[in-house]
Amino acid sequence: MAPNSELSDSDGALGSPGEEGLPVLPITWRPTRTRVIVFAVAVLMAGSMGLVAALLPSDGGAPWPLPDRIAFGGIGLAGAAVLLVLARPKVVADRGGLTVVNMLRTHRLEWPQIVRVNLRPGDPWVLLDLDSGDSLAAMGIQPSNGAGTARQAVADLRSLVELYSYTGRGD
Repeated sequence: MAPNSELSDSDGALGSPGEEGLPVLPITWRPTRTRVIVFAVAVLMAGSMGLVAALLPSDGGAPWPLPDRIAFGGIGLAGAAVLLVLARPKVVADRGGLTVVNMLRTHRLEWPQIVRVNLRPGDPWVLLDLDSGDSLAAMGIQPSNGAGTARQAVADLRSLVELYSYTGRGD
């Protein structure tokens, strides 16, 4: 079935993204509060370590050599880079499927591969049950943005999975 065609459910109702409460594609979910905090801490870390490296004494009774001061500033930049990995997660839905970008890996899923979208109370992020029997963390949808926002994102994702996972084979 073509991904941009309208589907008819058992009640005969038609649906396509942008209609009847379905989200307009493409749509991206990101944990914005987490990203703001991570960016702020990364800038603070790199800036403070750079400032300390610049203010370390280069002469006197206990001098810090230039390579040591550069290394001190570099540690701040490396720490900021590690923190920025925490800001990477996102989930992007388009007509072809779902792209799940977690901290270190990116997964591309076709809609029929997704069996269920789960966000139980206490879960740190959405878990996707896949047709292979595996689960995949979708870290881009988190309750850290607010429980209502997470519930809406899960409802939108579930409706898209339901719409696009239709195969026409009666399953």
